[in-house]
Amino acid sequence: MTDTSLSSAPRTPLTLLGTGAMGTALGRAWLAAGHPLTVWNRTPERTAALTAEGAVAAGSAAEAVAANRLVVACLLDDASVGAALEGADLAGRDLVNLTTGTPADGRARAAWAEERGARFVDGGIMAVPPMIGAPGAFVLYSGDPDLFQEHRDTLAVPAGTEYVGADPGLAALHDVALLSGMYGMFGGITQAFALLRGTDVAPKGFAALLVPWLNAMADAAHRTAERLESGDYTTGVVSNLAMQVAGTDTLLRTAAEQGVSPELLSPFLDLMRRRLADGHDAEDTTGLVHLLHTR
Repeated sequence: MTDTSLSSAPRTPLTLLGTGAMGTALGRAWLAAGHPLTVWNRTPERTAALTAEGAVAAGSAAEAVAANRLVVACLLDDASVGAALEGADLAGRDLVNLTTGTPADGRARAAWAEERGARFVDGGIMAVPPMIGAPGAFVLYSGDPDLFQEHRDTLAVPAGTEYVGADPGLAALHDVALLSGMYGMFGGITQAFALLRGTDVAPKGFAALLVPWLNAMADAAHRTAERLESGDYTTGVVSNLAMQVAGTDTLLRTAAEQGVSPELLSPFLDLMRRRLADGHDAEDTTGLVHLLHTR
């Protein structure tokens, strides 16, 4: 006999503030899973896609907040969260903020919500709208641990959940750190294809070589983490800083030969030279982390 207790259990109702591309994707996932959903958007017409699928549109953000204990905000920025919720009664509400912001935004918004009687969790969505509801998407959460545990199953419907700590600023910090790593990779990919532009090298053929190479090199993140935690930047180093800096001239001369600006590479290469000049020739690139800190 099939146990239908889970499939027949009532789903937690929730309110969604913000029905842009990401908010709509989140809302569709909750509706598809059977969660009663109240929605609000500053431009009311933008709730139509979700109301067509069963959501209830509220006439104001305050009305939407009053409808359910669990309130999820997915708005433009932190200021828009404050503006939307200014007239709402947050007492007894559980506010989950999936609006992109900084660590300071998350901490300040948590204090703001708590002053108004709400529990608060901040979130960082590590996905684009088409990824919502599919494997690979996840959301970073930080803030009130009891709120997170109580609503974890509901929050896990659109994307996987990763709770990173009680400090409300940690989700945004992890979010921006991950995005920074991503944009560094994008910079390298851009430089690589720029070198090939105007040659007979087929971009698709080169991509077939580039992707596995980057995947293999990505393991360096684990080695960097191990060195930062141990404080030992030299043991087991295969390609030391002296060797790497010696090879940078080839990168720059090749770029010049191909008529490609070195502006994507130069800042990182400059950091390598500075660390080497400080006497760290036996290290790998881990020590560059210290050069980036301004306090």
